[in-house]
Amino acid sequence: MVSVGVSKLGCSAIHFVELGVERNAEHHRNNLRGQKLLPDIRRLSQDEFFVFQRDGAPAHRARDTITFLERQTTDFIPPTPWPPNSPNLSPVDHSVWNVLQEKVYRCKIADVDELQTRLIDDWAQFNQSIVDAAISQWRRRLSSCVLVRGAHFEPHFSLLYAN
Repeated sequence: MVSVGVSKLGCSAIHFVELGVERNAEHHRNNLRGQKLLPDIRRLSQDEFFVFQRDGAPAHRARDTITFLERQTTDFIPPTPWPPNSPNLSPVDHSVWNVLQEKVYRCKIADVDELQTRLIDDWAQFNQSIVDAAISQWRRRLSSCVLVRGAHFEPHFSLLYAN
């Protein structure tokens, strides 16, 4: 599992869940969010307002994770209005991972170590304009999601990017 934070102010480091570590809500909350991703996001935002967007993964919706995020982030949006599973809303899920995946898998990967190395290297060189374009389309994707009351929808637009 890999997590990143993105904004028009820049991007966080890329964070991995170590092999063999159980992917549970406590690890997710304490290690990945509490010690890695949230500090990166705060540094990028310079403690200004930011949106910590979630998806429907069980570790994200766990009661203790929600309590943690309510305490740690301003203007936290509780999971009640979250669509059950809509990658079309997240700039990372909708656009960024697709572009990064194309770069990382440009040729065969031998093992997990090589995969992590490629992810780190390609993320370090990632073009900020791709992130900016994905974030700029967020309101349009949100409006589409609202129109279909959170159901699946096909976006009627595409993200253009330069290699």
